[in-house]
Amino acid sequence: MFENLSIPVIVAPMFLVSSPELVIVSCRSGVVGSIPLLNAKTEEVCEEWLRELKNALPTEPWAVNFIAHKTNKRHDKDLELISKYQPPIVIASLGHPRVVTEVVHEYGGLVFSDVATVKHARKAAAAGVDGLILVCAGAGGHAGMLNPFAFLDAVREFWDGYIILAGGISHGKDVLAAQIMGADFAYMGTKFIAVEESVAFPEYKEMLVESTIEDILYTDSFSGVHANYLVPSLLKNNIDPSSLKPREIIDLSHMVDVKAWRDIWSAGHGVTTIKSVESTASIVNRLLKEYVEAKKGMMNHV
Repeated sequence: MFENLSIPVIVAPMFLVSSPELVIVSCRSGVVGSIPLLNAKTEEVCEEWLRELKNALPTEPWAVNFIAHKTNKRHDKDLELISKYQPPIVIASLGHPRVVTEVVHEYGGLVFSDVATVKHARKAAAAGVDGLILVCAGAGGHAGMLNPFAFLDAVREFWDGYIILAGGISHGKDVLAAQIMGADFAYMGTKFIAVEESVAFPEYKEMLVESTIEDILYTDSFSGVHANYLVPSLLKNNIDPSSLKPREIIDLSHMVDVKAWRDIWSAGHGVTTIKSVESTASIVNRLLKEYVEAKKGMMNHV
């Protein structure tokens, strides 16, 4: 499935950011594109997107993100659509992945599961998934706290399937480093928010260009689960970062026009490396060039 990739990278599915166009361009550029099914506001739009992706990418590996928790109001319907359109890869987030794994394996697809702790990695492995996405410290969106070296080593103690490493990966040399550590793929999100093909707000993209690692705040205040957010987006909505309290879900109901993820924006520690808004193809080409140069440099030192 992955033999024609130009570089072992999966573009992470990003809520309110990923688009079918981003998936298609990513895949045609030589990496794996992905999209959250819930980016489609209705079941009808979701089916339309899946049909478009299946027709546009008949041989390339592409992925959808499925929220496996029963709080997902479209849980059963999205499972039906997955069974019907058979995306090559399904990325399971939240909840137990066993049900979606059974559906996807029936048609020969792969299931990768987001995990941020060794405990969750063991549970996903026991559910029969094909790959574990290790969401380490520094990842955008909902992120873990574990060091990638230690996390990967701990998981390899019991797991010999695919490992996808996430967290602050920004350059081709980072992708090579992930492989040297024992990962099969690098998982990159933040780098692909500020691209022409994403549907992120223009102001969001510009904020990424202007921000650095010092502008990232790790908190569970907005969703009850720890995530990395852009401090400038909090300030833009008159939220004082110093006022946030641990494990408190901020009540935004009095702020009619403010919503987490839509208005309070996320980014990972790699945000410092974003210098401009550019095309997905240009980023992938640069990653490949950096990756090849890093390989050559490593060989020269052997």
